[in-house]
Amino acid sequence: MDPKVLSELQFLRDIGFTHLEIRAPVAPPGTRNPEPGTLPRNDGWIVDDDIASVRTLDELAKLVAPCVRCRLSKGRTQTVFGVGNPKARLMFIGEAPGRDEDLAGKPFVGRAGQLLTDIIKAMKLTRDDVYIANVIKCRPPENRNPEPDELVACRPFLRKQLDLIGPDIIVTLGKYALQSLTEKPIASISAIRGRWIPFGPMKIMPTYHPAYLLRNAAAKREVWEDMKKVMGELGILLPEK
Repeated sequence: MDPKVLSELQFLRDIGFTHLEIRAPVAPPGTRNPEPGTLPRNDGWIVDDDIASVRTLDELAKLVAPCVRCRLSKGRTQTVFGVGNPKARLMFIGEAPGRDEDLAGKPFVGRAGQLLTDIIKAMKLTRDDVYIANVIKCRPPENRNPEPDELVACRPFLRKQLDLIGPDIIVTLGKYALQSLTEKPIASISAIRGRWIPFGPMKIMPTYHPAYLLRNAAAKREVWEDMKKVMGELGILLPEK
């Protein structure tokens, strides 16, 4: 069997797949299958030529700005692309922009964003040291959860961000962030948080979304335990007691 196929099957087994439904992918006009790269992907994942040819985050942001791939484009003020170090070793990925983010054009700038900033500071880092993005680049109406087709529409942009940044570690914030990356339904983030998940050359650390922590302060302790694992992986020493 092709080594690339074996590697893909190993990844899918690692994140919990027990069987596969094999379908021949059909490429819509003007698209092609991407060349094999460093990120795992499921059969049928199509990358448009215009996304595949992008070489910088600035170019990708310009491509995202006028996007009308899904219904969310009709209600947004602007797209919310991402901010931070373009070569960060650590990337935080949330779910979707809220009202504050939609107005500012930047992810995590509201109350949940301030809490994320505090978490990053506690890790002895700054927002300029990491990269922060969402799986969805437009605000859903009334801040509802992303729909499956919206996750699919935005996934090529997120995958390209990961290709260009190349982080060692991805912290997914909330179940929809993890679900979009792994393309596997997540019943509950509480059952999987704190456990490393292999993702090609990268590693995912799932944890709670900061918005959840605003409603459930007791969960902050669990998130801090997750972040200590991330710090250890990055070689950041914990303060002595």
